[in-house]
Amino acid sequence: MSTLSDVPEATADQSPTTVESALTDTRLRVVLLVQVNSGAEQRFLRAYDQMSQQVAKVPGHISDQLCQSIENPSQWLITSEWESAPPFLAWVDSPAHRDMVKPFHGCVQDTRSLRFGILRETLTAGSPPVDVTTRGVETALRFGDGLVRQALTFTVSPGSEDTVAKILADYPSPQARVDETTRLFRTSVFMSGNRVVRAVEAKGDLTAALRFVARQPEIRAVEEALDPYLEEDRNLDDPASAREFFARASLPVVHHMTAAGPRPTADVHRHALLYPVKTGCGPAVASLLARQDELAVNKEMAARQTARTLLSSTIFQRDDIVVRLVDLSVPLDRSPALAAGISGRRAAAVLGRLLDLGADGAVIDLSVDDGLRRFLADCDMTPITDRQAAGH
Repeated sequence: MSTLSDVPEATADQSPTTVESALTDTRLRVVLLVQVNSGAEQRFLRAYDQMSQQVAKVPGHISDQLCQSIENPSQWLITSEWESAPPFLAWVDSPAHRDMVKPFHGCVQDTRSLRFGILRETLTAGSPPVDVTTRGVETALRFGDGLVRQALTFTVSPGSEDTVAKILADYPSPQARVDETTRLFRTSVFMSGNRVVRAVEAKGDLTAALRFVARQPEIRAVEEALDPYLEEDRNLDDPASAREFFARASLPVVHHMTAAGPRPTADVHRHALLYPVKTGCGPAVASLLARQDELAVNKEMAARQTARTLLSSTIFQRDDIVVRLVDLSVPLDRSPALAAGISGRRAAAVLGRLLDLGADGAVIDLSVDDGLRRFLADCDMTPITDRQAAGH
């Protein structure tokens, strides 16, 4: 699993590498803040009791609690604890979860979900805090860059790709400032075949940012223009239909890494790679890519290379959809192994077994540069738009 056990200690003139990962053995605490509608309290309690009985049977779930504010009775808090993030992420993006939460619809508003890895725990009064992981390994401190990330993915009707690309490329940018603490930072949109991936970065509250964007007239116009071309119907004016769509389209971040040191202001190449994952291998591919990215950056740090090649990597994964968003200081084919997320024959062999590369993996050989370049050409999604807020 992804850890930071091999990261060199930062020197006085070298900031630590930024790594944010859900692919760890750290126990997970999930916090859901909700506002319960007046008169719906008993219905909300019945829905919670029903869901808590069902979620108790989900692998990886440990416990949950329901709390009510002592200051504002309409504010409630649901907390749950999980063995680690991957089983929670697998469950929260599943059809079973969408069915479980349906009884809450109409009872609550202004929901906000927060997820935290448990690093230390005090077991008894006066005892020192101890590091907490699932497997007893010391939890590594990770460093953030102040950004929150999320992606959406959906498919459009075959034959409509050019029209959809034009819709997604030509819309006016929404206002970046959401409130005093939240700003939109960057939106990148890519396509591969009829699959669209839209990655969003924001400072502050990502949920507030996404809700703010969804209300902007220019964004509403884009979504309405997309509706006729979507393979799965939706109605964003219907709250239930909108929830269903965004739950299906959600592509959560499971790992992010930013290399230490100053970031180039020009000639940064951003690519989204869609990996051809074999059935059931999505989590394994995401874990392997995360570890390989960390090792690659740590190797550059250990060699005191001032010019980084892999500037950042964000891995999005849901089920067997794995997208790796990378910022490189060189063109994609200049360093094909690093761009693909592997180094060495062993990693190439492991990744080859997890991907659908053709019969027995013979079509593309990931252990040689020519094979890696062919692989990258197949995986590299077409950039549609990449917009950054002014001043970034």
